[in-house]
Amino acid sequence: MRHAPKLFANQSVQKGRTFPTALPMQIVSNEEFAPIRQTLEQVHAEGVARALVEKAAARRGITRREFLNTTGGMAAALLAMNQVFGPLFSIGGIELFETAAFAEQQGDPHFIFDVQTHYVSSHYDPSDAEASRKGAVSKQALLALRKHIREAGLNPKLADDRGIIDDLSWKNFVKEVFFDSETTIGLISTPPGPYPQEAVVPPNEMVHIRDEINRLAGSQRMLAHGLATPQLGAADLEFMAMQADTLKVDAWKCYTGSCPKGFDRGWRMDDEQIAYPMLEQARQLKVKQICVHKGLPLGPIPDYNHPRDLIKAAKDFPDLNFLVYHSGLRSVASIEQVFAKTGEIPWTTEFCRMKEAEPTLSNIYMELGSTFAQLVTTHPLICAHLLGQIVGSFGVDHVLWGTDSIWYGTPQWQIEAFRRFQIPEELIDRYQYQPLTRRAKEQIFGLNSARVFGIDVAAIRHEVPKDALGRLRLSYLEEGPEPSRRVYGWVAG
Repeated sequence: MRHAPKLFANQSVQKGRTFPTALPMQIVSNEEFAPIRQTLEQVHAEGVARALVEKAAARRGITRREFLNTTGGMAAALLAMNQVFGPLFSIGGIELFETAAFAEQQGDPHFIFDVQTHYVSSHYDPSDAEASRKGAVSKQALLALRKHIREAGLNPKLADDRGIIDDLSWKNFVKEVFFDSETTIGLISTPPGPYPQEAVVPPNEMVHIRDEINRLAGSQRMLAHGLATPQLGAADLEFMAMQADTLKVDAWKCYTGSCPKGFDRGWRMDDEQIAYPMLEQARQLKVKQICVHKGLPLGPIPDYNHPRDLIKAAKDFPDLNFLVYHSGLRSVASIEQVFAKTGEIPWTTEFCRMKEAEPTLSNIYMELGSTFAQLVTTHPLICAHLLGQIVGSFGVDHVLWGTDSIWYGTPQWQIEAFRRFQIPEELIDRYQYQPLTRRAKEQIFGLNSARVFGIDVAAIRHEVPKDALGRLRLSYLEEGPEPSRRVYGWVAG
């Protein structure tokens, strides 16, 4: 049963105390699992970050809020993480005070293709509380944005546009993903529903969002999932055909653990009676990216979310690509105890061994949505092991960037954390993990996904600075960004 979501300012709450941080120091749910409470280590890191921010803000003669809007806020969070968890992030103390030093360490911009994004419908904030906050994007602001793009001629295709942005429910999506983060391209997704047409965001709406953002920008900034629910048999095959032919979906999203209405269990991707007709249909429709929720047990029988069934399916359909969303991570709730006892990451380590037993298998890709976000600020050392294992077993060219945002707010904090994250030398030496070099991160951040989806990286890099969103983002950053530092999932109280 899904819990009711809560809007949650990116802050942790302990004994009546709240403090905003550049990294969310508490696990947030993406609506597909129950989050754990804030750990003692996270409380400690939050306290260290607070002390660093207050000292640095006083030294610079600005308010704490003003300081948090600078790169120093992120530097403080990463320095605090290093102090509590060990040196897992490449960050220097000078970066707390010097924006130029922070920028120098960033290097050239990455091409970032986020293969798992979500938007939050208007019913998640019925009072439109964000609209009254300085810097927030309200209905009126988005209407003004479209009017500005139209009248300034930034996108000639909008010259005759008189639609309103409120016919979509993605008030914050453009700002959080394309203004407050470096994301270049996103793939819109959705949690499941009782039927695919009744998903949280049905396929026709995902496609509408894709098309509207691309039309607004004047270039390709979004792709969209369709939904495949093979338990529905012939009705699903017919619905897939409509999605491919009419909606022009870019990939299929599948939930093997989720049950459509009238069913009491999930299904497996290697089930020749249930799944293979769907995979054959995907092949015939030439939409060959199969994005599968694996891990984060969803539905009445957790085991249907185990990724083991992808091995046979990938062997039987070598022309399809299988994207393992969440990298098959079972749960964070007991991961520390399990890892300490066995040295394994539940489900993910086992799946890595299964892949190693099939060295010629090359059409399975491991995606990081929610998994990186949960582990990097809760168990960053285990996060290093997970990255080391999946890169070692599947190859650095088979790991894909995904954030599950905007459940986690703007993707930028995850981008910053991954850009600075390092696998410790002792783990590299002991387990023969590959280091996370800049080249490796470039591949994971976007080059791998671009190859899978047939995206011309050079062309997109050329278009983005000149398209409407790119020009508006530049203006927004020059005027002084106002990130909301909010997340949109729910937390354990």
